[in-house]
Amino acid sequence: MSMMQEKMYMDVDDVCAILGVSKTYAYSLMREYNKELKAKGYIVVSGKISTKFLAEKIYGMKVED
Repeated sequence: MSMMQEKMYMDVDDVCAILGVSKTYAYSLMREYNKELKAKGYIVVSGKISTKFLAEKIYGMKVED
């Protein structure tokens, strides 16, 4: 299984590895995406991002439970 299928949440190092971006940019994306989730009423954890939500935002795919 890939990293995106194993974890419910990813941290900045996971996002950097998957997207090949710097930690600064990964944190920026995570803040933006968590802000979007919070506006939709979801509980968010600072420094983490939902693996499913990231897959939907980055790859445009819906991930089933």
